[in-house]
Amino acid sequence: MSRRRATILALALAGVLSTLGGAHADELKVLETGPAANAVLQGVSDGFFVRFNQPVDHINSRLLVKRGSEVMETLQPRLQSNPNVLFARAATLPPGSYTLHWVVKTMTDARIEQGDVPFSIARPK
Repeated sequence: MSRRRATILALALAGVLSTLGGAHADELKVLETGPAANAVLQGVSDGFFVRFNQPVDHINSRLLVKRGSEVMETLQPRLQSNPNVLFARAATLPPGSYTLHWVVKTMTDARIEQGDVPFSIARPK
């Protein structure tokens, strides 16, 4: 094997090993949210969801709708939804800027994870 080929192979192997060492197979990832991050909703805003790459504990998870630091709604996810999805309904929100804050307990190792999805409701035209 040539020296150049051996160097390229060694660099490629080092990249694969560093990727495997830095990533956890059970790492929780958000795949989709409703509303989407930074979305501007027109009209009714009653359904909220967060889809993950793995099942989450619906009983010990929450969705909060916040306006600034104030909690506007604390939502209990529906237990009948997909194991990877937190879904809840809320009253229609008035126009303004909001954050969908999610707090979940993972099923694989019972870690508590959380995150935020900013969105806003437009004023009627």
